[in-house]
Amino acid sequence: MREKEMLEVVAALTRQPTAPFREEAVRAEIEAQLRKCPHVKFERDAFGNVIAHYRCGRRKAEWAFAAHMDHPGWVRDKSGEMKFLGSVPEERRQNPKTKSFGDFAMWDLEPFEIRDRQIYSRACDDLLGCAEIICIFRELETAGADAHCVGLFTRAEEVGFVGAIRLAQARVLPRSLTILSLETSTPRGTAEIGKGPIVRVGDKVSTFDGPSTTRLLSVAAEEKIPVQRCLLDGGTCEATAYQLYGYTCAAASLALGNYHNVTPAGTIAAEYVAIDDFIGMVRLCLALVRERGTSDPQKVLRQKLEANASSYRAFFGAK
Repeated sequence: MREKEMLEVVAALTRQPTAPFREEAVRAEIEAQLRKCPHVKFERDAFGNVIAHYRCGRRKAEWAFAAHMDHPGWVRDKSGEMKFLGSVPEERRQNPKTKSFGDFAMWDLEPFEIRDRQIYSRACDDLLGCAEIICIFRELETAGADAHCVGLFTRAEEVGFVGAIRLAQARVLPRSLTILSLETSTPRGTAEIGKGPIVRVGDKVSTFDGPSTTRLLSVAAEEKIPVQRCLLDGGTCEATAYQLYGYTCAAASLALGNYHNVTPAGTIAAEYVAIDDFIGMVRLCLALVRERGTSDPQKVLRQKLEANASSYRAFFGAK
């Protein structure tokens, strides 16, 4: 896909309103996008998550790409009261300027805007992850790629991974899959916006599968895709939720400005990411799907270290 086409997918999703348990508009747009791909079949589970498969040829799926459809917002409960769902400090929610969508509301911010090679939106987190999966499927479809991969679009992540947990508990996903959680996250450590997707070695409470993380880094190096390897320990992502139910997980993220719409100064504004980081993430995921597994990065590293150790054999006598 050309950049213009990718950004059209982003625009289509981010223009849909969403909040925890109120993802219907986003889900409808995702399903409309998926219908454009003849080799993609999808279904909703009992909770309303969307499970999609791109399948062309006889290869078995190795990777499932996961993203969530909600963003923090105000949601009307059964008593009729509007309550804020999501992790935004209470002092930042005082006298908010919001836009109502019936039984829920969002910050009254621009749904989609491009400025200075950056995507601005009221809900980059995590509609851009959803857009990445759609772009992966569309690119595979255009190429007629002999491949099989899975897309997971979940609900109510912002209140504790509710959709991901329900999906994991249902045991409908084979344990042979490696689930790659696609997020947008506040950069930590050496991570910076615009320097490539972040291969996330862990989050606030978990570290992720070592061989899968190594494979991400190896594929990125082979394809000359700039990436950043970082521990993003500012929060917790869906990879942790799936891991708790026995799935092999890795995580990758776009460095995000104004996480959950809160600026460094404490005001409310649109979130933003770099366009080049978004494109790099799509390229990385495509490379994973197309990889034939001819090399084992862990084995290569082990052989390299063993060869280095053997080069010091002359010194082995000293104890």
